[in-house]
Amino acid sequence: MNYELNDYLLSHIDPEGDYLYRLWRATNIHLLHGRMASGHLQGRLLKMLVRMVRPENILEVGTFSGYSAICMAEGLGEGGKVYTYEINDELEDFTRPWIEGSAVADKIRFIIGDAIMEAPRLGVVFDMVFIDGNKRTYTEAYEMALSVLRPGGFVLADNTLWDGHVLETPRPTDRQTIGIETFNDFIAHDNRVEKVILPLRDGLTIAMKK
Repeated sequence: MNYELNDYLLSHIDPEGDYLYRLWRATNIHLLHGRMASGHLQGRLLKMLVRMVRPENILEVGTFSGYSAICMAEGLGEGGKVYTYEINDELEDFTRPWIEGSAVADKIRFIIGDAIMEAPRLGVVFDMVFIDGNKRTYTEAYEMALSVLRPGGFVLADNTLWDGHVLETPRPTDRQTIGIETFNDFIAHDNRVEKVILPLRDGLTIAMKK
C-alpha cells in the first residue's frame, strides 16, 4: 500500500486516540522492529471485528508493546477479557505499564509465557484468538487456538503475506518465512475452518471454526 493511499484511509476512519498514538510512537522509539505493532488502521479493524463478533474471551498470542491488546479490549462488552501472552520477558518492563495505564486495563490480563503451552491450562473457552507471535511456530499456535476455541469462534493470524516473501522465487530459506508459508498451506487445506486472507498491511488471515 503506498503512503498516499494509506494516509487517505487513516483520514477517513475513526481517529487513533492520543493514548494509542503515544504508545505507537514510544514503541517505534524504544523497541526494535517497532513496525510489528498493529498501528492505527489494523487497530481500528481489530476493534471493529471485536464489536461484530462480540466475544467474551479473547486470546492473543504475542503481546509485543500491547497496542493490539488495547484495541481489542476497547471493543469488548461488559465482562469481556483479553488474555494476552508474550514469550519475550524482556518486553515486560515496557509493555506492562502501557497496558496498566490504559483505560481498558481491567479488561486485559497480560501474561509472560509461552501461549502454546500455557493458554490451554487456563481452562477458558475462547471466542476469538489473535495470533501475532513467533512466525516459526504459527502452525503450532493455530492448532492450540483451535483446541481452546468454541465452534463458531474466530482465529485471526497476522503477517500472513510477510512483506510479499511468500511469493519469492527461489523460495526463501529463513525459518520465519518457512513458518508463514507452512501455516498458509496448512490452513488452506484445513476443512475444520472457513477462511479468507485480507491484503491489509502485511496480510491478515481470518478463519471461523466450524
